[in-house]
Amino acid sequence: MLEIRHLTAYRYRKPVRFGEHRVMVRPRESHDQHVISHDLVIEPGPSRLRYVQDVFGNSVGIVDFDQPAEELRFDSRVVLEHRPAAPQMDGEEKISLSDATFPFAYAAEDMPDLLRSIERHYADPERRVEAFSRRFLRWNGATSIAALLAEMTGAIHQEFKYAKRFDGRIQTPAETLALGTGTCRDYAVLLMEAARGLGLAARFVSGYVYSPAQDGPKARLGGGHTHAWAQVYLPSCGWVEYDPTNGIIGNRDLVRVAVARDPQQATPLSGFWDGDANDFIDMTVSVDLRDLSATSIAA
Repeated sequence: MLEIRHLTAYRYRKPVRFGEHRVMVRPRESHDQHVISHDLVIEPGPSRLRYVQDVFGNSVGIVDFDQPAEELRFDSRVVLEHRPAAPQMDGEEKISLSDATFPFAYAAEDMPDLLRSIERHYADPERRVEAFSRRFLRWNGATSIAALLAEMTGAIHQEFKYAKRFDGRIQTPAETLALGTGTCRDYAVLLMEAARGLGLAARFVSGYVYSPAQDGPKARLGGGHTHAWAQVYLPSCGWVEYDPTNGIIGNRDLVRVAVARDPQQATPLSGFWDGDANDFIDMTVSVDLRDLSATSIAA
């Protein structure tokens, strides 16, 4: 059982008026995670808050305001039942996720729904991403899709330098390869495009990572803020999680909030405000995850 608090605050030099905001902080319901409770406190109080499901089935809060303020706060608190369902890459016993090998093709009935997730989204003029993905193919026999994705996830985790960056655009996969560094979002997009280049369907996931340790070798990167990783659709397995930032396969320590074909479709919080350009002071984000079952055992 996990407790998640996600607090986002915007500060302004004088009261400004707020337009519509879209909030994606409620975890997705699934067989491996279930929301026990979710409370969202917004200050100033909204004139209206309603929830809708987007085209991917994500829960989106639509918020309207009718009063100006110098600070805008979104305080989300979730209690979640989380049931990890797949192995990791960090020394635990592994099981085969899929026996599919290259070359392969998805079932004809699945292709209409997977096609847009197979399409490449970024230009690769120097074929850097293609070269990266093909380095994991076996030339002396069949290549296991599950093994290839595991190796690709591990390579990004081990060979690239993680760097925090809370604003600005996401790097293109070619930029991440050239720089050798990136954020969790950059890593997720690189893995997605590399998988898509091999004909695999991939999508972006926004959510949270639980880190049992705050530092040391068992600490998870990306804690304290929203996190991002990728899902790849495997024959007979469905959508499988791959977190190249931490080298995780499966949903251990990962809480899904939103899935989408493109990162812009899974932004945790977006909206607009009306005021002078220099009225904005700053934005702060904090995410705290606690294992309630561990707390109760310790008590």
